[in-house]
Amino acid sequence: MTSLIFGGGSGIGAELARTLAASGKAVRIVGRNAERLAAVAAETGASWSICDVTEPDAIARAVDEAGPSLSGLAYCVGSIRLKPLAKLGAAEIVDDFRLNALGAALALQACAPKLKAARGAAVLFSTVAVAQGFASHAAISMAKGAVEGLTRAAAAELAPHVRVNCIAPSLTRTPLAAGLTSSPMAESIAQLHPLQRLGEPEDAARLAAFLLSKDSGWITGQVIGVDGGRSTLRTKG
Repeated sequence: MTSLIFGGGSGIGAELARTLAASGKAVRIVGRNAERLAAVAAETGASWSICDVTEPDAIARAVDEAGPSLSGLAYCVGSIRLKPLAKLGAAEIVDDFRLNALGAALALQACAPKLKAARGAAVLFSTVAVAQGFASHAAISMAKGAVEGLTRAAAAELAPHVRVNCIAPSLTRTPLAAGLTSSPMAESIAQLHPLQRLGEPEDAARLAAFLLSKDSGWITGQVIGVDGGRSTLRTKG
């Protein structure tokens, strides 16, 4: 059985591919950057294909190319558009929704028959910003909030055959977030977390691997924070 990872060419998706491959699981990664995909595939033994998740036909094609059997789906695609609501254009809001929420829905929709046959699992990704409410996060919070709603609705609809869960990280050191994690503000942001550091890709990837495994067989419909305590704890003031 194969786990299909959208966004498997870098960041959390690539680390998830490494984690699954290290435990002997078959992995297929998809994304837009052939060079990154090829590098992760060479390291992990994963198969790979190109897919632009903003194109619905491309998502369906990627799922078909993954083969007849799928035990897991991870939609690790994301964006970070930090912009005040007053300055957001309609196209920007739609673009973030299409990439984060619509892509996740279409990937889950396309994978569902194969996951049902395998009694498999799916993992989607949100952000701590949905629960916390951060300034300049309107577009991404709207899109990832939809992902959390999708998680619960799909978990109910696909039960008992398929488990669907969601991981909500805080700021993590990935290529996507490099503009923030490499800035002078990074240490100050780290100190806002009770555990006083930023996330690493393996923090979320290890949980994702667990949620895709049979070891999490009684967990579904959950949004789980991997956020250094930022969503729930206040250690100062």
